[in-house]
Amino acid sequence: MGKYTREMSIQLLIDKKKSIEEAGEDRLPKRSDFDSEEVCAIKAFLGPWPRALETAGLKEVRNDDRKRLNSEKRIRAKRRRTEAKKGRVKAENTKSKGD
Repeated sequence: MGKYTREMSIQLLIDKKKSIEEAGEDRLPKRSDFDSEEVCAIKAFLGPWPRALETAGLKEVRNDDRKRLNSEKRIRAKRRRTEAKKGRVKAENTKSKGD
């Protein structure tokens, strides 16, 4: 095939999904289902493979809350480490006063 477009890339993914389903499989298209030229075109127009599948409507759009949840998790972990450190310092101070 010659020049690819964004629309052609989306259609390649949709058509491949249909042919996979017709073959009796229930899965999303993989990069290995396409030749290297098609993979390059798909990724060039649609980005990383998971985002390409989302753009083509084959995969549910990822939850962008993940970044916020990870940030909150890191903050909680940092607070736990800080509290644990304070507890060790307090114990050391109490121990040294008893000497």
